[in-house]
Amino acid sequence: MATFLRKLGRLAFRRRRFVALIWVALLAVAGVGAATAAAPAADSFSVPGTEAQRAFDLLDQRFPGANADGATARVVFRAPQGETMKDPANKAAVEHTVRALKSGSGQVDQVADPYLAKTVSKDGRTAYAQVTYKVTGLELTDHTKDALKDAAKDGRTSGLTVEVGGNALQAIPETGATEVIGIGVSAVVLVLTFGALIAAGLPLLTALIGVGIGISTITALSSALDLSKTTSTLAMMIGLAVGIDYALFIVSRYRAELTEGREREEAAGRAVGTAGSAVVFAGLTVVIALVGLAVVNIPMLTKMGLAAAGTVVIAVLIALTLIPALLGFAGKRVLPRKKRAAKETGGPGAAGAAGRPNMGTRWARFVLRRPVLVLVAVVLGLGAVAVPAASLELGLPDDGSQPTHTTQRRAYDLVSDGFGAGFNGPLVLVVDARDVHKGQSAKSAAAQVATEVKALDDVAVLTPPAFNKAGDTARLTVVPKSKPSSVATEDLVHDIRSKTAGIATDTGARTLVTGTTAMNADVSQKLNDALVPYLALVVGLAFLLLMVVFRSVLVPLKAALGFLLSVVAALGAVVAVFQWGWLAGLFGVEQTGPIMSMMPIFLVGVVFGLAMDYEVFLVTRMREAFVHGERPGEAVVTGFRHGARVVTAAAAIMISVFAGFIGSSDSMIKMIGFGLAVAVFFDAFLVRMALVPAVLALLGRAAWWLPRWLGRVLPNVDVEGEGLRERSTGEADAHDARIPERV
Repeated sequence: MATFLRKLGRLAFRRRRFVALIWVALLAVAGVGAATAAAPAADSFSVPGTEAQRAFDLLDQRFPGANADGATARVVFRAPQGETMKDPANKAAVEHTVRALKSGSGQVDQVADPYLAKTVSKDGRTAYAQVTYKVTGLELTDHTKDALKDAAKDGRTSGLTVEVGGNALQAIPETGATEVIGIGVSAVVLVLTFGALIAAGLPLLTALIGVGIGISTITALSSALDLSKTTSTLAMMIGLAVGIDYALFIVSRYRAELTEGREREEAAGRAVGTAGSAVVFAGLTVVIALVGLAVVNIPMLTKMGLAAAGTVVIAVLIALTLIPALLGFAGKRVLPRKKRAAKETGGPGAAGAAGRPNMGTRWARFVLRRPVLVLVAVVLGLGAVAVPAASLELGLPDDGSQPTHTTQRRAYDLVSDGFGAGFNGPLVLVVDARDVHKGQSAKSAAAQVATEVKALDDVAVLTPPAFNKAGDTARLTVVPKSKPSSVATEDLVHDIRSKTAGIATDTGARTLVTGTTAMNADVSQKLNDALVPYLALVVGLAFLLLMVVFRSVLVPLKAALGFLLSVVAALGAVVAVFQWGWLAGLFGVEQTGPIMSMMPIFLVGVVFGLAMDYEVFLVTRMREAFVHGERPGEAVVTGFRHGARVVTAAAAIMISVFAGFIGSSDSMIKMIGFGLAVAVFFDAFLVRMALVPAVLALLGRAAWWLPRWLGRVLPNVDVEGEGLRERSTGEADAHDARIPERV
């Protein structure tokens, strides 16, 4: 592989104008496609194979025209102190608002009058009107949303408190200025690492080009593939981070080759042949982890993984082709001015610098002297941070997780105060009586379901069964006493299913439970069931890949165990901040609550791929030194001398990019940004920079052990560039043979 990539790097260097033109053309085509693309038709969250999803589908089938997937809004009214919603003036204001909601847009399906629907609280101070739409939230026009806001404003002019909940006003997540700050921090780190503006600018430029192509392509395909805005945001987050890192490693290796005296084209070829090989395998581990999310069988998660994997593939291709092309344009200006001057005058600048041990060398020697101490300290430290993960509670975000200043959150609180927390997350029961036993009827079966469910402790309100036109399917609404995201409500879902299972046996009428909480319980169960197969698939494939790269059994095993330690510690940090509320104000977390259901498996998928990046980049250099004759301890020091500074810079860049998304207005993006930033910090600085050298020091030569039979089976991909060294030696011997001997 190293030989092939060397040729590719040299070709891109020589044909730099053509290569640069191709990438610019791809960016232009993707940009045009994004600009002319239609908006996605919907942003639905479906979970195939779950009871909640089957109930949702059955509602669509048996109650046509009910718009089960249509957008909803809940307009909540609250009377001033000392007044009630039944006062004539307040009642007139509400009825005027209801009429305005009905006539505000042709997309409105129904508006439930609070007085007719009996949605007025017992104390009379709070009421709400339920609005349903004919289309999904993303299909609502700006005119429809403005009409909803204007109707609420009209209600406020009469002295009422009016807030709007539901998904009709859902907005595109905003990341804020912190995302730009993250890129700015990356630029500063690159300048400090390279000491030359040209070298620092190349990774940023190529990463932005890669992300531009990736996000534009996702936008262009969003309508056809039903991709949400969240998909684009996460693809940008990961694509930007790995794009900068991959370019950073190749530029760094190119500078090292120049310093050793090689010509520019050969230096570019060798940089792509060695560091590029590591980039390819690091990229493959990330892609495997992201594509593997498909095993969970949640379409939204699958699309997020595939889109992010696509941006990673683009980042790898750009690193292998566009970077050497741009290095051809940059010339020797990628070196700091002092090194350029020393190289041109033949001075000792580079050699003198190489003779002094750098920080990476000193740190590696320290770890080699005290491997047990470092190993114990890292394991105990990460173990302590991981403790909160034992209290992990999973849930799906609702209006209760919105920032307190939003109208959605204020509407949620008004409903909780006026009616009870359970009114914010009612459960829906669908009784399918099409195949009832002889002697039974749909009405009797539905009545039996209602009687059994109403007797459960956590049920506050149960509406009478409402039948479809065929009379074979009934719909009941259950309002819990507890809030949607509570464990009590989730237990109620399981109790209802347990009770109705017996009724189905007796009558033949099947009851399905759906709603936000039911969907949450099903998603959590599905994710828990998929976690072990997912880990087995991803870790297994990556283990095989790393065995091919390092030609070792213990190094990949150590890499996988170190990853598990860092990801559990990251989950512990997420629980401490977003569930327990520790340092919540520092990170802009206004509302604590359950952790997003897909957070653990998503964190595992993304962080595993990124963790293997640093493993490949750092340990390949050690493997290279070991193969070329150094003792195991010396190889560790060599790897750190050449790779520690670059890996540290790469980790700092990735952390800054992920941390930039903590400023997002979307709680899911904020949580993922924080989780990824913390996980990269733990994995890069504690696991890869401390745990790895400590374990390698204790293992010695055993670290590179590979059974002979396995060595014969595994392909030799030559990531460490042994073929390039042999080629260089052969070329040097041939050159010497052509020099005439002096007599």
